Amino acid sequence: MGILDKIFKKKKIKEVFPPVPDWKPEINQPIESIIERMVYYTDKKKDLAFFQNGTCVILDDGLSDIEAEQFANEVLSQIYNFHPDMDPTNMDDGNIVVQYNHPAMNVVLENHVNQHWEEIEENHQRALATDEVLITPLGNNVFDDFGKKALFGRCFMFLDAQNPVVIKIVRKNI
Repeated sequence: MGILDKIFKKKKIKEVFPPVPDWKPEINQPIESIIERMVYYTDKKKDLAFFQNGTCVILDDGLSDIEAEQFANEVLSQIYNFHPDMDPTNMDDGNIVVQYNHPAMNVVLENHVNQHWEEIEENHQRALATDEVLITPLGNNVFDDFGKKALFGRCFMFLDAQNPVVIKIVRKNI
């Protein structure tokens, strides 16, 4: 400890890795609706694995159920333990898909957001990961409604990454 630290009794800041948001929404996502939307978005041409909070991993072709679950867990771990860069996209049905730097995504259902908008708007800043700065056209960590919805959706990826449980594997139509 340096002399200035002793004088000012500087506290050591505990580092959090991987960085996580403070907000853990208690809003239950309608998983069956998320599954239905992802099947639609992929035009039934991809195998999909879904985690308990709605995070979806697009699977490689030909994986057994066991391999699919392992692959999905690896993808989620890679996102969580690297940096959860997100790329939100408006979909043709009014929903938002939050994609990451690996083949995983979260669906933000517009009708569900409307039911919980007050809570989302109130907590969106808590949806930032520890010490995270996102640069938007409005300024650093300043979000329009689209950005608030994207942060809300990304929270579910963090919840799934911290407790990964694959609940369903959906196979493409051949």
